[in-house]
Amino acid sequence: MKYAFQFLIIIIFSFIGEVLNTVIPLPVPACIYGIVLLYLTLQTGVIHLEHVREAAHFLIKIIPILLLPPAVGLIATWESIKASSFYYVLISVVSTVVVMAVAGLVTQAIIRRSKKKEMRK
Repeated sequence: MKYAFQFLIIIIFSFIGEVLNTVIPLPVPACIYGIVLLYLTLQTGVIHLEHVREAAHFLIKIIPILLLPPAVGLIATWESIKASSFYYVLISVVSTVVVMAVAGLVTQAIIRRSKKKEMRK
């Protein structure tokens, strides 16, 4: 029953993300809205980590299984995307580098902020 409740919490945030995606006219995926809202509620203490920990660990463990259908879809449609494959790879590499750079900068900013808070104490 505990796992069902934890999955329900995650699904509720996914649903709220879907609703926000239809309401807010920004090019942001619905899952991002849901993840950000879940993160904010975890940080503010509205929801405690214990309320979603086991379900989140389970989802992380089965990510390879969840990624199989898209991989099979790529293989099945290879003939139609082969002509543009260079552009797909280029976009993937550039976006990966940008995401890594932004994640690194944000992480450094958070570390600096926490060090400043520790020095003030």
